[in-house]
Amino acid sequence: MASLIVTTGQQEGHFYPLGRRTNVIGRDEALTVQILDKMISRKHMQIRYDQGTAKYLALDMKSSNGVYVNNQKITGEVQLSDGDVISIGITKLLFTDKDFDSQDSALRHYKKVGERMQVTAYSPQLPRQNQPSSEKQA
Repeated sequence: MASLIVTTGQQEGHFYPLGRRTNVIGRDEALTVQILDKMISRKHMQIRYDQGTAKYLALDMKSSNGVYVNNQKITGEVQLSDGDVISIGITKLLFTDKDFDSQDSALRHYKKVGERMQVTAYSPQLPRQNQPSSEKQA
């Protein structure tokens, strides 16, 4: 089964197991995945499981501010892959095809993914012959 992990926003750190059902995501308090974000519509998007392909599909439900998957605005149903980042309002959700026993295990997974995504800074060193003469003598 798959899960969503909230990576930014008011509910950062929350996770939602998706199961094999259709999940509507938005601000409405009756939804199984309620996201508290003023930029999100009451019924903002849908994620459904397609049994024929065994994949999860995301759909914008005519929201005011759109749905973005990996920084690309979606217009129809889009197939989700492990590690996709879904942006709705000012909230980001990490889609993973993994299922977790607890919120702690979901957060450990998110931290591992975050470590892999960090850019390593590179600072080239000056060759020794280009250093000022006062440093060469020391």
